[in-house]
Amino acid sequence: MSYGQGGPQSQWDPWKPQSQQPWTSGDDGTPDWAALAEASETRNKRRKLLFIAGGGLATVAIGTAVAMAVVSANGSDPQAGPSNLPASASIPGSAGATPSFAPTSAPPPLDPEDFISSAKKDTAPLGPDTLFPSKQLTMSGTVYKKGPTADTRSCATAAGGTLPKILTANGCTRLMRTTYSNGGIAVTVGVAVFDTAAQATKAKTQTDDRSIVRSLFGKGVKPFCDGAFCRSTRNAYGRYAYFTISGFTSGKNVTTKDTKVFRTGNDLAQFTANQIHRRGQVQASAAANR
Repeated sequence: MSYGQGGPQSQWDPWKPQSQQPWTSGDDGTPDWAALAEASETRNKRRKLLFIAGGGLATVAIGTAVAMAVVSANGSDPQAGPSNLPASASIPGSAGATPSFAPTSAPPPLDPEDFISSAKKDTAPLGPDTLFPSKQLTMSGTVYKKGPTADTRSCATAAGGTLPKILTANGCTRLMRTTYSNGGIAVTVGVAVFDTAAQATKAKTQTDDRSIVRSLFGKGVKPFCDGAFCRSTRNAYGRYAYFTISGFTSGKNVTTKDTKVFRTGNDLAQFTANQIHRRGQVQASAAANR
C-alpha cells in the first residue's frame, strides 16, 4: 500500500475555509516563506478592492438619498410655507369660521338737503338777516352793498305778475326780500317759504317770465324796476323758492346787451342758493353731534 499523495495535491486559497495552507514546501517541514508572502499580498489586494467597492456603494446610496430629498422638495408647493405646520384639521379657525371685527368706520354724513326739505326738520332761526347777514357780499370779484330788507307772511303782497296766485295756491307761508346794489345796478332777492320741498318745486314749475318778485328800494337805494323792463330769475331748493329782479336805478330798460345786469342777477341767485344749502349743512352737523 502506498502512503504517498493519494490524489491531486490541493491548492491553498486564502478565501476558502477548507483549502490546505502550504505551511511546508517539502518533506523537511520547513515553511515555504515565499508562498506565505505571496498569499499575504493577495489578501491585501482583495481587501483594497472590497473597500473601494464598498465605498462606491455607500456613495451611490448617499447620492440616491440626496436625489430623493431634492425631488421631494421640488415636488412640493413653494408657496405652502414651512412643512412643520399642523394639519389643517388642527389649525385654529380652519373650520371655515368667519372672523368678526368691531366696526371702525364712521357713519355716513347726514344730507343737508334733507333738513331744508320740510318744516319739521328745518327748525333753525329764519329771517332776512339769517339768510343775508352781512352788510355786503362779494361774488365773482364784485362787491354788493346790502340795502333794505322786508319780511311778510302775506306772500302775494310782495309779488307781481302771475306770481301772487302761484304762491298762494301752493301754500307759501312767508316771503323775505333783500336788495343789493353795485354802482347804478340794483337787485332784489325774494325767498318764498313753503312747508315742503314738493310745494316749492311745484310753485317754481308753474312760474313764467311774468312771475316776478317786487323790487325793494329805500335806505340809499333809488327806485328801480318800477315800470321799466328788468331781468328776473326763478328757482327752488329744498322748501324754498327764490326769485331775483335786477335793473338800473336810473330807470333805464334792461336789454340783452346789459351783461352786468345779468351777472348781478346770477350772482345773487347763486349766493341765495349757497345760503340755503349752508342752512342745511349747519343743521345736519348739529344733528350729527348730538
